[in-house]
Amino acid sequence: MLISATQLRAGMVIMHKDDLHRVLNVTHVTPGNWRGMVQTKVRNMRSGNSSEHRFRSDDKVERITLEQKEMEFLYADGEQFHFMDTETYEQIALTSEDLDGREKFLLPNTRVEVEFHDTTPIGVSLPKHVDLKVVETAPGLKTATVTNTLKPATVETGLVVQVPEFIDVEETIRVETENGAYVSRAKAD
Repeated sequence: MLISATQLRAGMVIMHKDDLHRVLNVTHVTPGNWRGMVQTKVRNMRSGNSSEHRFRSDDKVERITLEQKEMEFLYADGEQFHFMDTETYEQIALTSEDLDGREKFLLPNTRVEVEFHDTTPIGVSLPKHVDLKVVETAPGLKTATVTNTLKPATVETGLVVQVPEFIDVEETIRVETENGAYVSRAKAD
């Protein structure tokens, strides 16, 4: 589907230079009396290389619509991450390169949307937040109140998150998957 370059948004997948690219960043530029343009940062989904490209405002770009299937993350073995279709029980494997750093948010049994182009899996869409258990951090201060002082904490997947001083080992925290930021303590079930 062809769209105007001014309709580009971060997260979209486009066909650019005969390859699939994910749009990482979009900036609309209007330099004085010149024509407006759209400055983008895109990542080639096959090679993983990022580049910047400037489109004229009236350029047309081919937006690729990806099919999404709900799948459950099963396990990782080295560089392979295995997912199962929740309806057909069919399994696929993605590499850490395919996941683009998002494997640090995956726990077994996490449900995600796996993106397919034709029949090839090319990435995942994570939930907005995930709950992860803290496995290592400096001791929590019982007298600490809500402050803007942060300390590093390692969670069960290996991700390091900056958390408030009152968070301790064995606590479960809610983390934003877009930027890896601490949100809150996770609610007890």
